[in-house]
Amino acid sequence: MQVIATAGHVDHGKSTLIRALTGIEPDRLAEEKQRGLTIDLGFAWTVLPSGREVSFVDVPGHERFLGNMLAGIGPAPIVCFVIAADEGWRAQSTDHRDAIAALGVDQGLIVVTRADLAPGSIDQVITRARTELAETGLAHAPAVAVSAVTGDGLDELRVLLDGVVGAAREPSAAQRVRLWVDRAFSISGAGTVVTGTLTAGTLHREDRLALCGEQRGGEVVVRGLQSRGGSLEQLGPVSRAAVNLRGVSAEEISRGDALLSPGAWELTAELDVRRSSGRGFDDAPRELMVHLGTAAVPARVRPFDAEHARLTLVRPVPVGVGDALVLRAGGSHSVHAGARVLDVDPPSLRRRGDGDRRSSTLAEMSPAGDVALEVRRRGAVREDVLLRYGVRVPPVLGGSVLRHGQWLVDAGAMAAWAEHLTQLVSTDQRSDALSAGVPGKVAADALSLPDGELLPAVISAAGLVRAEGRVRGATAPGLGMAEHGIATLEERLRSAPFQAPDADDLAAQGLGTRELAAAAAQGRVMRLPGEVILLPSAPALAMRELARLPQPFTTSEARQALTTTRRVAIPLLEHLDGRGWTRRVDAGHREVVR
Repeated sequence: MQVIATAGHVDHGKSTLIRALTGIEPDRLAEEKQRGLTIDLGFAWTVLPSGREVSFVDVPGHERFLGNMLAGIGPAPIVCFVIAADEGWRAQSTDHRDAIAALGVDQGLIVVTRADLAPGSIDQVITRARTELAETGLAHAPAVAVSAVTGDGLDELRVLLDGVVGAAREPSAAQRVRLWVDRAFSISGAGTVVTGTLTAGTLHREDRLALCGEQRGGEVVVRGLQSRGGSLEQLGPVSRAAVNLRGVSAEEISRGDALLSPGAWELTAELDVRRSSGRGFDDAPRELMVHLGTAAVPARVRPFDAEHARLTLVRPVPVGVGDALVLRAGGSHSVHAGARVLDVDPPSLRRRGDGDRRSSTLAEMSPAGDVALEVRRRGAVREDVLLRYGVRVPPVLGGSVLRHGQWLVDAGAMAAWAEHLTQLVSTDQRSDALSAGVPGKVAADALSLPDGELLPAVISAAGLVRAEGRVRGATAPGLGMAEHGIATLEERLRSAPFQAPDADDLAAQGLGTRELAAAAAQGRVMRLPGEVILLPSAPALAMRELARLPQPFTTSEARQALTTTRRVAIPLLEHLDGRGWTRRVDAGHREVVR
């Protein structure tokens, strides 16, 4: 399946050509039929000789309806550029050429119509067309001459269309959906129906989609799908789609709105762009009409230089890096320039010189997106955010980008954070030798990390450790004035592991609650309830002795085996119970868990 939009000067036979190819009248409006002039978009479809199906979007050629023309050609991947043999290249031919240049269309064909009226001019018209289209993607497009009246050339055109459609880029059915609405209406018994060109992704009945509209947003549900006159359970690209919706009235949705995969697109009103065709931004008016898909949105222009500018739109639109925009001055019937989106999340510009610096940065950026540049600018960013922006993330990252879960981190930023954290921990230790370390939240706040999930990665990069919610050095830093007392206590407990000192003993060594807490945080001692202080090895040593006792054993038997007091034995046994190394048999007995 494919969708082809027409382009070309008014009254050069675009609608007549579509009618001859498909047997469908593309002019829908009574006024169009009465005046013989296409005013709005028309739609038709046919089957090509190979069996491929193709839909057509017929656009108006008159200069007054350029906005309608852009709404039709904007989402279409292929263009049929039409020129009448008896008139040749005309003013709106140039306008439509500028539009396809701005959109970057590079798939299509050239059709010379009314060949029966000026058969001797065909070669000249094609030569002129190729010259005019030299700066577009259609410079070398195949060309054919036809007469919709006599039928000459139509079979050749069908074969040519077949070749163009067969060689067209394969759209992705798995991509996120962005269906630009070109019509919205209500059908009795069905409700709201919208139509548009589905260029990527897949729609299913009962899909929940996000509506991004000028009047309203929110969730809508796909009630039904049609394409080329038939009902479908699902629809893939590239197709003309008629979508029956629940959750929105026809009066609340209009051309320029979009149906989106939920959460998959960035809605933004501020874009940084690069000129792709036409005049430079130094020659641009302060306000332009921005055409994207079927939308036409007024925007203020802040030029950075001739090639780059910031556009501030009057409302947010779903846009991605690399999107093609057509820029038109308000009230003008011609295209001012084409632009490619470089940044959908641009930084604020408040300081003197920010504009010049931004110009230099944009000059380095690619419309295809640059993961390393995006990550470096932010320090760290979630992968799903970049995908929402339209930046493709390759499976293998460059050396300057590190992956930590869903986060992509700049290697330079990680090194700077690690250095800052090391200094923070060192300062904390120097100011307080008994500190258990810097609290994790304090550390994350001090580093201005974009998310607390990154703190473990920074701790690891800095060679530090996190224990009990605090960040400290990997090796014990010592205990300052309390070091002598703790060392004496350790020596004493190594010779008598279960002879825990009492409060007076601890006080005599200058060991208060704070000193003991610091020693415990460093793994030097173990604190049990009742301020029973033992070495961390005490539980294992106790188990060795308890395993030798007849099972089960009493608290008194355990106390005697450990050569200790009841003050020490009871909290130690409860600690062993908590570890699952021993268990109570009844109120007076325990046993070792084998």
